[in-house]
Amino acid sequence: MSSERLVALLDEYADLEKRLADPAIHADQGAARRVGRRYAELVPLHKAAGELEQARADLVAARELAAEDPSFAAEAESIAATLPELEERLAELLIPRDPHDAKDVIVEIKAGEGGEESALFAADLLRMYTRYAERRGWLTEVLDAQDSDLGGVKDVSLAIKTKGVPEGGNGVWSRLKWEGGVHRVQRVPVTESQGRIHTSAAGVLVLPEAEEVDVTIDPNELRIDVFRSSGPGGQSVNTTDSAVRITHVPTGIVVSCQNEKSQLQNREQAMRILRARLLAAAQEQADAAASDARKAQVRTVDRSERIRTYNFPQNRITDHRIGYTAYNLDLALAGELDGVLDALTEADRAARLAGDPELGRR
Repeated sequence: MSSERLVALLDEYADLEKRLADPAIHADQGAARRVGRRYAELVPLHKAAGELEQARADLVAARELAAEDPSFAAEAESIAATLPELEERLAELLIPRDPHDAKDVIVEIKAGEGGEESALFAADLLRMYTRYAERRGWLTEVLDAQDSDLGGVKDVSLAIKTKGVPEGGNGVWSRLKWEGGVHRVQRVPVTESQGRIHTSAAGVLVLPEAEEVDVTIDPNELRIDVFRSSGPGGQSVNTTDSAVRITHVPTGIVVSCQNEKSQLQNREQAMRILRARLLAAAQEQADAAASDARKAQVRTVDRSERIRTYNFPQNRITDHRIGYTAYNLDLALAGELDGVLDALTEADRAARLAGDPELGRR
């Protein structure tokens, strides 16, 4: 257990507590939210450190009493037995956590190979994440969507956020960061007349939503184009040039939004997505700069290779990274994702305790 790290974090907790008690900080809601999130992250650590300190003090007192009166020996033994668990919990909390865990997210879902069936599956995934968010009491907002002819989605961006400050610093990212990658479906498509099972896929990208202070964007490095919105099949659904396409010239990242009727609204939505993508790109560059090539490769593989299979005939959901299988696909698609997400979280926890912070994401 790193005593220096513990002291530093407890000092930070005390400083954040003072800042939150100062009415001046609440004049800037963005700053108050950031400080509140970090404070919430450190609350479990402060509590665990306090409980361990109290238990150690109680043990000293009980042993002193036992030296004079043997009847206190059992109490001393009982207190001593609680120390290993308290020390283990504190040691786990001292392991550096994902810096984005408290953040909200933007989930991008794109239909892949499989044509219309893939677009229908992408719509299933959109409903799955929306319903899971509802179960958690989170807020959802479709930032942009391109529908397909049969009611699926070719491409959709969904913002998911917590209400207020997430407890313990466990925001949406802490639960949904595992979802990025290729999701494969095996089922009989609605367009299949002979009842044959087809395999298709959709890609999911989960980005921690960036605040303006997280990413600096030079307006001179943006190319902004406007065009008319279009619906399924390419037909025009808007008679004005309200859709917006933003290109970040230095990186080549392109974001388009056409859901809103107002050009200004579409521009604001596109900037939210752009900030999130730039934050993710900056994180990858930081990993590479730290000479942690394996970590960067794992992230790349997670996005480009199949991570999960949804088999409808067997009502089976399988996560290939950790060997998780359950036969409750219908419930998972209805938003009951805690089974697979808990398994992924536990795999990550075990990996971090073993000193391999990326093992749980393979």
